Amino acid sequence: MNLFKSARSIPETLARAIAEDGSLNARRLASSIKGQERLDFARSVVFGVVSAYWKESRSVSDRDWSLRELPSDIGLSPVPAEAEEQAESIGRAAARLDVPDASYMIGVLYTGMMPATFRAQLGAYYTPPALCERLLDMATEAGVDWRSARVLDPACGGGAFLAPVARRMAESHEESSPKIALKDIQRRLNGFERDPFAAWMSQVFLDVTLGDLCDEAGTRPHSVVRVCDSLQQVPVGKGFDLVVGNPPYGRIKLSPELRERFRRSLFGHANLYGVFTDLGLRFTAPGGIIAYVTPTSFLSGEYFKALRGLLGREAPPVSIDFIGKRKDVFADVLQETLLATYQRGGDPGVGKVHYISEGPNNSIKSTAAGAFYLPENPGQPWLMPRTEAQNALVGQARMLPYRLGDYGYKVSTGPLVWNRHKPSLRDRPGMGRYPLVWAESVRSDGVFEFRAEKRNHKPYFEPKTNENWVVTDFPCVLLQRTTAKEQYRRLIAAELPTAFIEQHGAVVIENHLNMIKPLNGAPRVAPAALAVLLNSNVVDQVFRCINGSVAVSAYELGALPLPAPEDMNKIERLMKKRATRETLERAVQRLYINGAA
Repeated sequence: MNLFKSARSIPETLARAIAEDGSLNARRLASSIKGQERLDFARSVVFGVVSAYWKESRSVSDRDWSLRELPSDIGLSPVPAEAEEQAESIGRAAARLDVPDASYMIGVLYTGMMPATFRAQLGAYYTPPALCERLLDMATEAGVDWRSARVLDPACGGGAFLAPVARRMAESHEESSPKIALKDIQRRLNGFERDPFAAWMSQVFLDVTLGDLCDEAGTRPHSVVRVCDSLQQVPVGKGFDLVVGNPPYGRIKLSPELRERFRRSLFGHANLYGVFTDLGLRFTAPGGIIAYVTPTSFLSGEYFKALRGLLGREAPPVSIDFIGKRKDVFADVLQETLLATYQRGGDPGVGKVHYISEGPNNSIKSTAAGAFYLPENPGQPWLMPRTEAQNALVGQARMLPYRLGDYGYKVSTGPLVWNRHKPSLRDRPGMGRYPLVWAESVRSDGVFEFRAEKRNHKPYFEPKTNENWVVTDFPCVLLQRTTAKEQYRRLIAAELPTAFIEQHGAVVIENHLNMIKPLNGAPRVAPAALAVLLNSNVVDQVFRCINGSVAVSAYELGALPLPAPEDMNKIERLMKKRATRETLERAVQRLYINGAA
């Protein structure tokens, strides 16, 4: 069982029904249905689950509240008896869980069955309950008062945050009458949701969460969820004390009107979660808190530099929790993820960093990793430790003012996108042909070895008359563009030897490699020494404290804090003496310690 799904044991029926990828047999039945029919089918099955869940949940109450009606514009379709029976079984089993666990399981079922295109449009990936609770704890630590806070979830999905927020609000009303408590919660709690079916589910789970309070008050809450396109909403009034949630993510093409509205946080293409971060800031009252679950990619990517600058100026981060594992956190998602709180108008001072890992009994634990400071220009990549062991190194690295540009280098990606030039690939050398350098030519031990061993990889390229722009005839440092945090090293570099270029006249470098090449003439640091530096464990750890995705981008490489160029003479002298790798590692480490002094 995934540790993020539930800290409790899940009833056997439910655990068996919802497989590792968040599906059940109904998903198999839905796989042959396309488009709107599949969406209607998914909603029909999940409606059956929710109906059974509601009936079972309310069976212990003396008040006969009926299930909240579906919006009239939601279409349902007949389902096979097999799916209907399983839906009822799952719903009854879900009623034995806490509301957040039940809403998450049923939400994963819904998103797993819906058409892929519809899910992509919504960017719908529901948040595991343990992470919701941790983010709400972070909001509390940032100053949110559940007795008075006005709260908005602008992408409330199936109610992953609204239900636990309502519970915290209700607990703060222990001495109030049920009617007053219920009225106050309804006044302060708000949600936006584009999908009307998800909005309906969100309100049903809120009804169950507040069930005892409603029974005592003798009335039911009105809906606090507005079905709307959140990006089209305009703030009114003084704003919310907390904007919380797991905003949708994925590239989006904004209308000219919306692109102009969110222009302050955009650079290049738009990503939904970045736009929703800007939206959250607009809806937050001065001094209020934004608490979001997002991918980590905004911490360093060039496309997010305007967003980082906006946050740094107007809502600096208070605390950030990094999730230690990429897989099995969200159903069908492999992106690295973090939890963060920001304060509108806050002081851009010291922020706290934690990392989330597996705790006892399938729980999670949050461990302090250290602190961080935003760069003077907050649009630059944010350097922050991911683990406690990296905290001291980050403190040293952030004091170093030198970058690759100071060494006399610039970074670009390999020019050849091979699958656009397949007719020019060759198996053998010949007149007008050049070695084609693939990422596998840069070995994990930092050595260049010309090879083309993977499927569809050919060792030579014969450029056409108009393709000479792909040819490289100068020495440089090559570095793999795609590596994962699970790998032993994220930075894997090798010098492209001058002798190899002289032997063949030139080479062609493929797009999965970064080229770190001299700016003008001879650089201040030799390519071989630069490759040793980039391959060191110290620099690899520094890069991990900047990077937020599997891509090793030219932008991030250009932002790496490096020792003074003149200090690299020590590395070059050691290389001439054929020093061991261990000796070179110690020398690089001393450069970071002494250079930051």
